[in-house]
Amino acid sequence: MSLEKPQEADGIDSVVVVDNVPQVGPERLEKLKNVIHKIFSKFGKITTEFYPEADGMTKGYIFLEYASPNQALEAVKNADGYKLDKQHTFRVNLFTDFDKYMNISDEWETPEKQPFKDFGNMRHWIEDPDCRDQYSVIYEAGERTAIFSNDAKEPITVEERARWTETYVRWSPKGTYLATFHQRGIALWGGEKFKQIQRFSHQGVSLIDFSPCERYVVTFSPLMDTKEDPQAIIIWDILTGQKKRGFHCESSAHWPIFKWSHDGKFFARMTPDTLSIYETPSMGLLDKKSLKITGIKDFSWSPGDNIIAFWVPEDKDIPARVTLMQMPSRQEIRVRNLFNVVDCKLHWQKNGDYLCVKVDRTPKGTQVYGEGGVLNLFISRSRFLIIAFAWEPNGSKFAVLHGESPRINASFYHVKNNGKIEPTLICMYVHQHCCMSCVQCLYVFFSVCSMNGALAFVDTSDCTMMNIAEHYMASDVEWDPTGRYVVTSVSWWSHKVDNAYWLWTFQGRLLQKNNKDRFCQLLWRPRPPTLLSVEQIKMIKKDLKKYSKIFEQKDRLSQSKASKELVDKRRAMMEEYRRYREAALQNYHEQKSIRLELRGGVDTDELDSNVDDWEEETIEFFINEEIIPLGDL
Repeated sequence: MSLEKPQEADGIDSVVVVDNVPQVGPERLEKLKNVIHKIFSKFGKITTEFYPEADGMTKGYIFLEYASPNQALEAVKNADGYKLDKQHTFRVNLFTDFDKYMNISDEWETPEKQPFKDFGNMRHWIEDPDCRDQYSVIYEAGERTAIFSNDAKEPITVEERARWTETYVRWSPKGTYLATFHQRGIALWGGEKFKQIQRFSHQGVSLIDFSPCERYVVTFSPLMDTKEDPQAIIIWDILTGQKKRGFHCESSAHWPIFKWSHDGKFFARMTPDTLSIYETPSMGLLDKKSLKITGIKDFSWSPGDNIIAFWVPEDKDIPARVTLMQMPSRQEIRVRNLFNVVDCKLHWQKNGDYLCVKVDRTPKGTQVYGEGGVLNLFISRSRFLIIAFAWEPNGSKFAVLHGESPRINASFYHVKNNGKIEPTLICMYVHQHCCMSCVQCLYVFFSVCSMNGALAFVDTSDCTMMNIAEHYMASDVEWDPTGRYVVTSVSWWSHKVDNAYWLWTFQGRLLQKNNKDRFCQLLWRPRPPTLLSVEQIKMIKKDLKKYSKIFEQKDRLSQSKASKELVDKRRAMMEEYRRYREAALQNYHEQKSIRLELRGGVDTDELDSNVDDWEEETIEFFINEEIIPLGDL
């Protein structure tokens, strides 16, 4: 038995090299050492520090020796890429890596293949043959979470788990991921069986936000922030799970702190007198500087272009103003001055074609911005108080709630752009006995939920009242992605009794009452943007009658009282008969030559075959005889 000879340690396994360190003179060296020591001592005990100098200045790189190689490795993992300030981002390597890099072979070696992780079809729910949307439900005071497929008769369970999340859940913007919250961080789930896709370690995380492109996720924790190492807000790469950058945050009262551009290329945050715009994937400041905007109060990205809208209040004799700025050029493409302004709210239309600025002043006012000009809505500039504003998700209509309790009105407008923006009043619906608390507008349908649970379903094309209903104590209203269904619910987080969610059609017809023990939350799963072009969508709408019979048949089948098991059994029997019939026909055709041979070449498969060989024969036979005496006539 032979023993391996112990290898002699060279003493450099615990040494790290830190590059991109500020170059300073003797007067600032001590301060630099304190900062470096504070950052790197978190990974272990530092036994030696060496700062090379030349001509009275440090050279921009240093050597740190830890008490053990494991501590040095931890420093490399966590400090590499650390941003000290705007000009200095650390590059940290093990000293032993220099020998490895110097002795790289000139011969190419094929990299080792990494095992492929198959998470299944990440968009499987879109392929549902009945086009059913999905939604998540949290109940039993958060102890159970379930995913259901929406069906007019009853919800179909897709997945259900106990203690899947510790607080609540969030869907990503395109519905690819389901995020669950845990004390140690966030988990993302997806695929047909909702397998765990990624984990992000962020102790005490309470809020998250996704980039529109689903490439990044932002997490917030009030427990992790330190002055030297910003950890309150962390931006993660979803695909790799890597931390991209951390930020300080004093308050999360106005979440999300960062607002993303429509394509995920930029994100921005507002601080006093400053608008900071960052670019991906570097996560650095755009053009390495923030915008100085004195008094900035709010901003919003356009949903269709990299344009930022922001507003600034009045300052002495300087009027308030709303500005549209193109990114990344920072060119101001539109500025509008406003007077006697108390507050402004920015509302972009879904495609970014129009921007509504809700202006609070005396008298109150609302303005709509778009390509071609600005128009004041005179009805809102008169004696009415504007309570709420909402664009329809697909189109150029909008709704306004105005008036004072108990008489609150809902007005519907259509914006036309004929060189000049002209909102036209479609209709006005008057509520006299309820105070509306929320507005939901989808396609041409509008629903209002009041504190006492009153619901009004209005067709805004002609202001037809489709239905008036009630869901007492309803706390939430959620439209599905298609606009065909809407859910009203009473959350256990708001009220401790009558916890349930009800499913309605867009006409206001109640389909289901789902009572869940201590029901908390329902969220529809978003759908990604369609891959069809505008022309293809128009063609489908034009030829919709071709598919109507199929849809009507499916509707009749779904409304049938037959159970799902019986329908499935009948379908299986029909499929079995179809297969048997095809096999019999194939066998019949294969045996034709044998039949011809047995019948002397006469083809008897068809009724009209061999007409020339037919012989006509008349056959007469007695059927019946009836005798009627003439005397009785």
